[in-house]
Parts: sequence; C-alpha cells; structure tokens
Amino acid sequence: MNIHESAEDYLEAIYMLSMEKGFVRSIDIANSLGFSKPSVSVAMKQLEENGYISRDGDRMLHLEKKGLAIAKRIYERHETIAAVLMSLGVGQENAYKDACKIEHDLSDESFSCIQAYIAANGQPMAPDPSAHKKALTEQ
Repeated sequence: MNIHESAEDYLEAIYMLSMEKGFVRSIDIANSLGFSKPSVSVAMKQLEENGYISRDGDRMLHLEKKGLAIAKRIYERHETIAAVLMSLGVGQENAYKDACKIEHDLSDESFSCIQAYIAANGQPMAPDPSAHKKALTEQ
C-alpha cells in the first residue's frame, strides 16, 4: 500500500464523507477539501484506474477493498494522533492540523507503540470528526 500522500487524503475524505452522508460524488470531495472540480476529477480517475475506487451508474464513488484499507488506516492514525496531542494539551485545531501532517510519515512501529501506550494507559480525549474534516481542508 505505497501511494502518495494526496491520494491517501482523497481516500480518507471519501471514507469520511461516506460515513457522514452515505454517498460520495466528486463534487462532494471538491467542496470538502476545497479543491477544484477538475483537480478532483483527475485524481478520481487515477484512483479508479489503480483499483482504489469505483463509480456506479449514478457516478457515486465507492472505496474498493484496497482503497478502504488505506482510508481506514489513515483515518485511524489521524484520529489517534489528534487525540494523543490533545491529551498532551495541544488545542483541538492544532492537534488535527498536526495529525494531518504526521499521519502519513509515522512508521508502523511508532504507531503501534502509540496504540500500545494507549491500551496500557487509557484512551485519550475523544476525537471530533468536524475538527478532523476542517484540518483536511486547511492543509
């Protein structure tokens, strides 16, 4: 699962929008992330060609198995890192912005250790999906 950071962000956005709205169109992604419709169309075409997403007859976007795996992985990292940062005293807005930067570069080993620490010491602050969405648009 080695794809570009921007592709991970698109997949994460599709995942979040599908949880929020139940369906996702290219325009929803453009509006959510603040990108132009042509930019999103190009990205969606590439994701579709590489088997990460599919489109149905109504042009709704759907995550395929490998796209869903990446989206869930990035979403979990973002929420976990933001929660840990907030538990350390970082403000919510900065925690989500910083988590957006860290989620892509953090090694699996480091993330596993963070998860183990949480398991041993309790769950940090509850995540806020609206703050997560806002952080994605402000990258």
